[in-house]
Amino acid sequence: MKKKRSPSSQTSRKTSQNPSNNPSRFWRIPFSNETEPSKVERALRERIKELNCLYGITQLAEVHSESIEDLLRNLVNFLPFSWQYPEITCARIVFNEETYKSDRFRVTKWRQMSRIYMYNEPVGEVAMFYLEERPPADEGPFLSEERALLDAVAERIGAAAMRIFAEQELQETNRQLTVERKALQETNIALRSVLARIEEEKQEIYMNLHANVDRIIMPILHALSLDLSRPQRKYIEMLRTNLEEITSPFGSHLSKTSLSLTPTEINISNMIRNGLQTKEIAQIRGVSEATISRHREHIRKKLKLTKSGINLMTYLQAHLGKVEPSSGKHALEKLRKL
Repeated sequence: MKKKRSPSSQTSRKTSQNPSNNPSRFWRIPFSNETEPSKVERALRERIKELNCLYGITQLAEVHSESIEDLLRNLVNFLPFSWQYPEITCARIVFNEETYKSDRFRVTKWRQMSRIYMYNEPVGEVAMFYLEERPPADEGPFLSEERALLDAVAERIGAAAMRIFAEQELQETNRQLTVERKALQETNIALRSVLARIEEEKQEIYMNLHANVDRIIMPILHALSLDLSRPQRKYIEMLRTNLEEITSPFGSHLSKTSLSLTPTEINISNMIRNGLQTKEIAQIRGVSEATISRHREHIRKKLKLTKSGINLMTYLQAHLGKVEPSSGKHALEKLRKL
């Protein structure tokens, strides 16, 4: 019979299998077994210097949050105070091919170095040098605690650089967006001005066309109608009506109301709008009344008036403006008087 594991043993096994669940992995400075008071006191002083170093880096990163150059220029003179022999310690930081050196810097054989990484790519290094020989320790003359501290310093430099560069990139993006937004606003203003000018020109063209038709073409058509027989006068009246429709904004208004209307349906809608009956429209257009009735049904369907009970003439007059006094039924009455 298999013996069941206790919950505590299962938890312990999961922790050992998954290092990310083990808090002890964050301890970089090894535990000391020293019990001699003088050595313990000395070790505590070293730990205090290391804590001050990490705290100072955090403060410098806040003060120089907009410039990695200023941060490294101040940091390189701050680091030597945290090592075991600050009076003979100097530092050098290489970052993105730029070198920062502490006071009295000199390259010696007593060196301790750690890589600086950004996004898992090496971008430089931070190195500590002793200017004089000192007794051997864990890593040459350097302590294992100093190795852990130096690696932490390198990590913080990389993290600070990523934060500063990200902030600079964000500021540059915002600046570009501001410039582009301003340019877009200016473009919109210019576009509105162009569109307003185009609309003015359209109105001017319409007025000129309307005036020319009234002054030049209409008198000629009237003179022609006097010399023609009654059946032939229908063609003159159809021509007159069509010219009035061209110079009237009715067609464009109706097209905006329903883009599905054909040119023929627009012309018939204009006649209905001006009060002409089916029989009168059929006579002018030279088709049967049944054809005009079908057109009326198609117009009502496209304008979504089927089974609505709304009068088509009333709808067209209400939605498309006032009736032009010189068109439609008035023109037919003139024809009947000739």
